[in-house]
Amino acid sequence: MECIRLRVKDLDFEYRQIAVRDAKGAHDRYPLLPASLVEPIKGHLTQLRRTHAEDLSKAYGVVYLLFALVEKYPNANREWTWQYVFSSHSLSTDEQDGIIRRFHVSEAGLQKAVKAAVKKAGIPKKVGCHTFRHCFATHLLEAGYDIRTVQELLGHKDVKTTMIYTTVHNRGPNTVRSQLDEYFPCKKKAPSENGERLMTQLI
Repeated sequence: MECIRLRVKDLDFEYRQIAVRDAKGAHDRYPLLPASLVEPIKGHLTQLRRTHAEDLSKAYGVVYLLFALVEKYPNANREWTWQYVFSSHSLSTDEQDGIIRRFHVSEAGLQKAVKAAVKKAGIPKKVGCHTFRHCFATHLLEAGYDIRTVQELLGHKDVKTTMIYTTVHNRGPNTVRSQLDEYFPCKKKAPSENGERLMTQLI
């Protein structure tokens, strides 16, 4: 849900980070915004802004905001910066107040998109949305980043939670080598393109 609830204002292209509001543990965290995704996301936002302008011209374009925010910023729900980054392709009626809005995409829709991308990328493993979080943490440790940095990026309150990933890292394929490989070394394969293909399918 953290992904599909992102607002335009939560993306910081200059510092290449994302503000995840009220994340796991009821506090904000600031994960990385990959440089390779900056231009594709900007292109997506350009089209999204046109859609928002069309909605406003038809007396729509009012995004959902918490009541406290509406009270504090009466016109914020019409502003571009408060719109969802991943908004729905269609307008729908809010059951709570009857206002026609453009909500964010559904969680089920994101899960289906990930499943389809994984299949198309040819990854023979069970992958879900949360898998990206685990992979991100594990690869950071493999790259030599310290545990406190990983803790901050994941938004863990207690470092003990982050330490779980060190266990996974220490059991990785590069930790212990088979003695047979000492006698019959094999050529190291080039990095798999599955990851790149997966991200291409998702965008």
